[in-house]
Amino acid sequence: MRSALLWLAFASNLAAQATDNTAKYKQSTAGVRDFMIGATAVKVLIDSATLGGSEMELARLTFPPANPATPARAHTHAHVEVLYVLSGELDHIVNGVSHVLTPGMAGIVRPGDQVTHKVLSSDSVRVLVIWAPGSELARLAPPPK
Repeated sequence: MRSALLWLAFASNLAAQATDNTAKYKQSTAGVRDFMIGATAVKVLIDSATLGGSEMELARLTFPPANPATPARAHTHAHVEVLYVLSGELDHIVNGVSHVLTPGMAGIVRPGDQVTHKVLSSDSVRVLVIWAPGSELARLAPPPK
């Protein structure tokens, strides 16, 4: 009997915690906001408000077709960035080493790496990007409205 009461108290506590958690994050999203970084379109899918924490951020980036008049610029990130290519062909240059990514491939950037993204295909390149922990949007995006 005592073990049944302990189990009931434990299960009730778990249920209460689960209920509390669901109030703090959204279980699905079609996107939080859209903005541009130069000519690159960014659709934020998960941010800290959606997730209920700062463990990661998720966005879809659409790089425009290559334009010789607008060269790609190198940049760094303070945290991990993972890119997953949805469409197109992307030259993912990390610390001077080229990695050609096609649909279904992932690219990884560690903190402090210098990275450049160059579109190789004649069409736009679409990628999902994960920043972990989530802090890139605060640096890249205009404040949410």
